[in-house]
Amino acid sequence: MAVAVDVCPVEELPPGHVKIVWSGPTAIGVYNCGGSLYAIEDRCSHDDGPLCEGEWEEDACIAICPRHGARFDITTGAPLTLPAYEPVATYPVRVEDGWVRVDV
Repeated sequence: MAVAVDVCPVEELPPGHVKIVWSGPTAIGVYNCGGSLYAIEDRCSHDDGPLCEGEWEEDACIAICPRHGARFDITTGAPLTLPAYEPVATYPVRVEDGWVRVDV
């Protein structure tokens, strides 16, 4: 059964912003790509380093690993470039009662 993690009030995550939250030992990056909300695990599948703390391209919904530059599709978790070749976990995001929530 999924656990709902409160991220923030919806107005605190406008387009072009990302917020990192924790669910137990798992860090999750919650992105607002042009008004659509997505969540991925904050862990590069290449070397387990932080992923969501790096740069990202809002227009293409791409996260860029700050360590080695691997690029990931934020909407699916799929790797787009080497050195990563395995996807990262994604999580459903919803807005409920004015709050952004992630189901983990």
